[in-house]
Amino acid sequence: MRTEQPKVIHLKDYQVPDYLIDETHLTFELYEDRSLVHAQLVMRRNPEAGAGLPPLQLHGQDLELISLALNDRQLGLGDYEVAEESLTLQPDAASFTLDSTVVIHPESNTALEGLYKSGSMFCTQCEAEGFRKITYYLDRPDVMSKFTTTVSAEKHAYPILLSNGNPIASGEEDDGRHWTTWEDPFKKPAYLFALVAGDLWCVEDSFTTMSGRDVALRIYVEPENIDKCQHAMDSLKKSMKWDEDAYGREYDLDIFMIVAVNDFNMGAMENKGLNIFNSSAVLARAETATDAAHQRVEAIVAHEYFHNWTGNRVTCRDWFQLSLKEGFTVFRDAQFSADMNSPTVKRVEDVSYLRTHQFAEDAGPMAHSVRPESFIEISNFYTLTVYEKGAEVVRMIQTLLGEEGFRKGSDLYFERHDGQAVTVDDFVKAMEDANGADLTQFKRWYSQAGTPRLSVSEQYDAAAKTYSLTFRQSCPPTPGQSEKLAFVIPVSMGLLDGQGNEIALRLQGEDASVGTTRVLAVDQPEQTFTFVGVSEQPLPSLLRGFSAPVKLEFPYSRDQLMFLMQHDSDGFNRWEAGQQLSVQVLQDMIGQHQRGEALQLDQRLVEALRSQLEDESLDQAMVAEMLSLPSEAYLTEISEVADVDAIHQAREFARQGISSALFDLFWKRYQANREISRQTPYVAQAEHFARRALQNIALSYLMLSGKPEVVAACVDQFEEADNMTERLTALAVLVNSGFEAERDKALASFAEHFKDNPLVMDQWFSVQAGNTQPGGLERVQQLMQHPAFTLKNPNKVRALIGAFANQNLVNYHRADGAGYRFLADQVIVLNKLNPQIASRLLAPLTRWRKYDAGRQGLMKAELERILASGELSSDVYEVVSKSLA
Repeated sequence: MRTEQPKVIHLKDYQVPDYLIDETHLTFELYEDRSLVHAQLVMRRNPEAGAGLPPLQLHGQDLELISLALNDRQLGLGDYEVAEESLTLQPDAASFTLDSTVVIHPESNTALEGLYKSGSMFCTQCEAEGFRKITYYLDRPDVMSKFTTTVSAEKHAYPILLSNGNPIASGEEDDGRHWTTWEDPFKKPAYLFALVAGDLWCVEDSFTTMSGRDVALRIYVEPENIDKCQHAMDSLKKSMKWDEDAYGREYDLDIFMIVAVNDFNMGAMENKGLNIFNSSAVLARAETATDAAHQRVEAIVAHEYFHNWTGNRVTCRDWFQLSLKEGFTVFRDAQFSADMNSPTVKRVEDVSYLRTHQFAEDAGPMAHSVRPESFIEISNFYTLTVYEKGAEVVRMIQTLLGEEGFRKGSDLYFERHDGQAVTVDDFVKAMEDANGADLTQFKRWYSQAGTPRLSVSEQYDAAAKTYSLTFRQSCPPTPGQSEKLAFVIPVSMGLLDGQGNEIALRLQGEDASVGTTRVLAVDQPEQTFTFVGVSEQPLPSLLRGFSAPVKLEFPYSRDQLMFLMQHDSDGFNRWEAGQQLSVQVLQDMIGQHQRGEALQLDQRLVEALRSQLEDESLDQAMVAEMLSLPSEAYLTEISEVADVDAIHQAREFARQGISSALFDLFWKRYQANREISRQTPYVAQAEHFARRALQNIALSYLMLSGKPEVVAACVDQFEEADNMTERLTALAVLVNSGFEAERDKALASFAEHFKDNPLVMDQWFSVQAGNTQPGGLERVQQLMQHPAFTLKNPNKVRALIGAFANQNLVNYHRADGAGYRFLADQVIVLNKLNPQIASRLLAPLTRWRKYDAGRQGLMKAELERILASGELSSDVYEVVSKSLA
């Protein structure tokens, strides 16, 4: 067991670096059993740090120091001190050059941080603190340097040698080796450094910027994946054009490169000019990637490209400011995806994910503010709060300032801070100065953790024709923050009359109405807004577009929710009304199950869904979203004490009832869309995504009937589909059905056909991990023995173990605690192999307080067992210790 607690890093302790690195010259000699890294650092005393020459302490981990020289003077053992994570020496002048040579071992680096090998390829991952595993350095984001990198390797095995920037020289060596030198003209922190060496093929294209410069675009992959790159290339060109149009941001180097890597802890990394991607986030072809995967590739390519300005050209001063680049960039990629596809569907998807997962994070032991006050291990703070909630905070700024005002603010931000490492405060200040606004109170969103609750009540005065809405905001305590001050909550809203028409909105004291949708800034614990000239009792449409990440409470009746589903002009709120109706119905049924009563499905929900299915003028993607009942994970999140079995039974009963009542409509829509799919070649565009989405959700409902014609149609879709979206849905439906012969045949056929495609096999694992029928844990344990599975690959871990624990709740939470023991066992093993993945896998155990007393005890016991299992990484220790606190 760990005998001492790892060091806690606090935002309040930030100090500027004592020294700066103006130039970084790196030479890598790559070999199969070791690699040599030669570093020359041109350094100087930081004028902002004060007088004198304090000792220079460089970061370093797992490095074997071979030589060290200060201004060409070789240093002996008495001239420096090497500790487990640092190298300390005494400079003798304000400006100096430090040369070092170290040996590292990428070939045995299973943590996938720093320089490591993915298969036969050398690659890097340096964010957040991986560069210190490459060489001794000031590995902090506020130390920015110009990098020149030379890579040397055996030519036959590693014909492609890449790094940041533009290539400036290359040559051959006498022993079958070769070298390439890259120069990055823009200063960057070490976390943006990248290197790749391998036997790679390349898809190439070009893009002409708005100023007329031609940029070479290259996507490097292993040879077998060369046919899966075109979608990513198209997405990249769309992203570059969109960033010019939407933000006026132009790319700045002569070349932009993407490399697909199979073993990668994250989705992708925005290293300057050389983006390294998890292969799952770049490879996409109709036969091997679903519609969702195509959309994910497009979004992640955009996200990493947009980082060129929001993260690279302007970076974060310290890791507490991580949302400065990640929240802003998630907001930008969401804008892009909305423009490329359906804005309403995109918003629905984002909010569903936020409310199911980030709200759960806000309510758990790892709750933290968008700008945390402290951390033990920064890798644990690449969280949904920093990314998704951070994006919502940026979105609220845009809502409050308007699109034009937000663009003015972003222009000023880039102009002021290009080439700098800055803070959240600098970003907000640019928004304020560009608009003459005061966002002081708004910044509480960055400093206060938790999900605010917004309770709304109404009062209508028929005689005075006034309608008042009273808002009461609160926020529950979170670790380290028992009391919360009032947030600024932008509430976009409208009012509907009895015929479903929008009412012109005029607040008391205003001379005229300002349209039918407006934003109310709720900034007090209790606040009332009164509208005048309202001639009948209206129905409010609140939080349109989900204008703030809060939990909204308003006493809608089920009939009112059905009315909003039919008439609200805001597409998101139509969906939201359907979700609220579903939640009310399902919560009633959960209660019935707990009381031992026969389950009863409120037919108003059935009729509401019938109206959606019958209206063929509606966007099919939105119809598919409306037909999707709230997930078991979301129902768990909104429960005071989650009854996993009752939630599962109620939801399955509702699905069965909807299937029976609407069978003919489902069958009609399914057959019509499936026929179009048969006749239409696969296209990765929104209209086609929508058609397949409705087709596939219809099939999932239809299969609950067990009718022979439906089973035959499902098998036919599996066998005849020309795309992974239809094939995988049919497989998933068969796997979750009682038709064992058809299921087993389909699983075997799928595995045989795609056994040489790791990403497709990941989907095969996930489909089975999500099978909610009894025996789920045993199936997962058996699948871990499959030759296509390995704990060393993060994608495999997420696809099988992560999918089981996060999605198959009824099996993971089985009453004997076997699911908890299984997950804890995997965390203990992964703690030694890959601490980042181990800590992220822990999330389902951290919410132990959400469940009944029996499950609480079992989950807590497993956390305690992990804590007592031996020397823990700081990643795992932080999550476990905070979960038990």
